[in-house]
Amino acid sequence: MINDQPLADIVAALRSGAVTAEALTTSAVERHRTTGANLNAYKHWDESKALAQARAADAARDAGRDFGPLHGIPISVKDLYGVPGWPTFAGTKHRLPARFEAAGPVVQACLDQMGVVMGKTHTVELAFGGVGTNQHWGTPRNPWSPTVHRVPGGSSAGAGVSLCEGSALLALGTDTAGSVRIPASATGNVALKTTIGRWSTAGIVPLSPTLDTAGILTRTASDLAIAFAAIDPHIERATVLEPLPLDHLRLYAPGAPFWTDCSPGVAERTREAIDELTRRGAAPTDVTLPDLAPLQALFEQGALTAVQLYHFLRHQLPDAMRALDENVRLRLTDAGALPAAEYLDRRDRMAQAAVAANAALDDGALLVSPTVAITPPTLDELAPPGAYRRHNLLMLRNTSMPSLLGLCAVTVPVGLDEAGMPVGLQLAARGGDDVRLVRAALAVERALGTDRLRA
Repeated sequence: MINDQPLADIVAALRSGAVTAEALTTSAVERHRTTGANLNAYKHWDESKALAQARAADAARDAGRDFGPLHGIPISVKDLYGVPGWPTFAGTKHRLPARFEAAGPVVQACLDQMGVVMGKTHTVELAFGGVGTNQHWGTPRNPWSPTVHRVPGGSSAGAGVSLCEGSALLALGTDTAGSVRIPASATGNVALKTTIGRWSTAGIVPLSPTLDTAGILTRTASDLAIAFAAIDPHIERATVLEPLPLDHLRLYAPGAPFWTDCSPGVAERTREAIDELTRRGAAPTDVTLPDLAPLQALFEQGALTAVQLYHFLRHQLPDAMRALDENVRLRLTDAGALPAAEYLDRRDRMAQAAVAANAALDDGALLVSPTVAITPPTLDELAPPGAYRRHNLLMLRNTSMPSLLGLCAVTVPVGLDEAGMPVGLQLAARGGDDVRLVRAALAVERALGTDRLRA
């Protein structure tokens, strides 16, 4: 079916008239009804609205207008983004005020190209969690585990699921400490965390203004390259990104904490992928990073995120604070009592580590590691006291390091762990090297292939 083809082929088919946006959207709707019937990817789903957008895209095409690569492409949007005409809940119990429904630059870039919004995907409440659960609206099912309810990863919990079920060809998410990379890794997809500040976060409900980034999830790195060029404000929309030559990849695999406490098969698949890349021409290298142990401890204490979320809720959404998901509420308990001196000290330590890490990577080296250390847990595994916190920290651990260091990062699927669940390879580059990182992901995909997870 056309929906299963690479995004480049779908864009070409739409432009040639071989397929219509309405047909593409109809197929996406059917996938949601069948493949996605029990996956719970969406908080809000409106197929009539999506089909109306598709018909409008076709009418514009018939009139000789081409608004860009996303013209007529089905897109899912994380329910943190404002989309005109759609409610925003941000994973909370109640609908947010109307000011949170205005489109920011990322959504507007998709709408300006007449991309078709299929719906608003589930998020962890206020994006504060990497597991993907939500006590208010339920947890999407990971499509790779049809018999046991495993989590899809968070906080963009429904985003990767929407790609797997075929109801979207591009998913908009956000990433503060891993929130596009974790769900992409957990569902066998690709995702990019952009450099802080490269894409505007206006029109997105904030978690941590210091660390928040807009990001995207796609089925493949080839799809990612097209979507990135279509949205990124710093390059021409028609830019075609080519894979880096493999011998231009300089790979550094740091030690702790990235490789410790991994589930069976996670470290093995990741190392196999790195070894294959080096056999094909990528060069192992070494860099001097700042000591990551204090940074990891800082993350486990909440870094700046808990305090900034507490401040936002207190001043913008006090009613939401009184009805928080327990897993969110427990981590905000002491946030309002953090001394100002400690807050400023944490901010300075993060900034100093980021300067050192970016300087260490200024010659183009890439940090490589497992994206997520553990197999996505089942809901039952999260039930015992303390289990959620333990799993949440492990799912976020590897992705949080590039975020705290001010890097951009991508994940690509590289195999299955011993539980039969997807494993992602994380590549992180110096802040601002987003284009080069996307080209590196293309090189990895060209070398390793995509069909190992697509059978």
